Amino acid sequence: MINPWRGLGSLPKAVWILFTVTLINRMGTMVLPFLVLYLTQRLNYSAAQAGLVLTIYGIGAIFTSPLSGRLCDRIGAAKVMQGSLLISGLLLLLLPLTPNHYLIAAGVFVWAIFNEAFRPASFSIIGEAVAAEQRKSAFALNRLAVNLGMSIGPVLGGLLTQISYTAIFIVDGATSIFAGIVLTLSALPVAPHAVQEVAAGQAQDAPARATNLLTDFRLLFFLAALLPITMVMFQPQAAMPLFLVRDLKMSEARYGALMAINTVMIIFLEVPLTLTIERWPHRRALALGTLLCGVGFGALAIVNGVWGVGATIAVWTFGEMILFPGSSAYIAEIAPAAKRGAYMGMYLMTFSLSFAIAPWLGSAALDRYGAGTLWAATFFIGCGAAAMMLMVKSKPVPSE
Repeated sequence: MINPWRGLGSLPKAVWILFTVTLINRMGTMVLPFLVLYLTQRLNYSAAQAGLVLTIYGIGAIFTSPLSGRLCDRIGAAKVMQGSLLISGLLLLLLPLTPNHYLIAAGVFVWAIFNEAFRPASFSIIGEAVAAEQRKSAFALNRLAVNLGMSIGPVLGGLLTQISYTAIFIVDGATSIFAGIVLTLSALPVAPHAVQEVAAGQAQDAPARATNLLTDFRLLFFLAALLPITMVMFQPQAAMPLFLVRDLKMSEARYGALMAINTVMIIFLEVPLTLTIERWPHRRALALGTLLCGVGFGALAIVNGVWGVGATIAVWTFGEMILFPGSSAYIAEIAPAAKRGAYMGMYLMTFSLSFAIAPWLGSAALDRYGAGTLWAATFFIGCGAAAMMLMVKSKPVPSE
């Protein structure tokens, strides 16, 4: 097999700075994975109330992505990233000091705005710093930083909860601030080709603005198929930790270790797996990935031990590794060249919308109908979404 990471050594300095900053930031990611447990076990929220707080976070994320992108164009992506890291870190240090339910909800919403501004800005920096022929390698390196960090953060967070839930806010906030300081002290060089590519993009964008995304049936049908399965994939943010810790009596540390299975598999297997199936038709890859996601979560209805839960995580992780790269590639294929940003914006907004709905819906369903019904529902949702994926239209759209 051809080495998928070839060429990383020739990537520009800005990409490696971003890799370092992202890795530091993601290594401290622990508040969001454990927020629902903090709210229910320390502040005595009900499962539905805790899920609603995560929904509030998701609502903030929905509006942040396009606003962050516009702000990057006005003041520069590096400044947006600096503000995101420094301010979100400070907010994390303040959140445990707000016992009032309304203030916590408001604080989570503001935190979401600043925290989620990081991703569009980081993508913008990669796009500016790297020539077109190297962007795939640069984004792969960035994804590696994310998953390496996420393989550490939740595990460490699970251990810290045994000491104090306040500790996860302190560590998460401190690493975010530290990442912001590193970025501030690192001069991000601007690639010579960046100005030329921006000018060319603006020139070709004028006629594309007349195209209405809401009339592209292929895009709308695909997003309609994607939305339900992404809602299933966000259950680890609320219903799944409640099910494992509260219902199956696992410790927070064990939950964190189990979730590390997902990120470790992605780090070592996603790129080789993607290369193996890269010639598959979109509909086959999308349908298989969606089905595996539904089967993996659905199997939680019939397991009650650590090994069984670990096996289900492995199944839906394989689904994730097939579905998410495939879905990004599909959007890139059907989008006209001059409107790929707009199409990707619609695509990413689907994930934010799912995050806004899924944690509350899943945790409320768990409380009202029980684990068996919830996980059986995820299985049938996965099957239905997979059937829709088999019908996606994959013929490319002429871009010029």
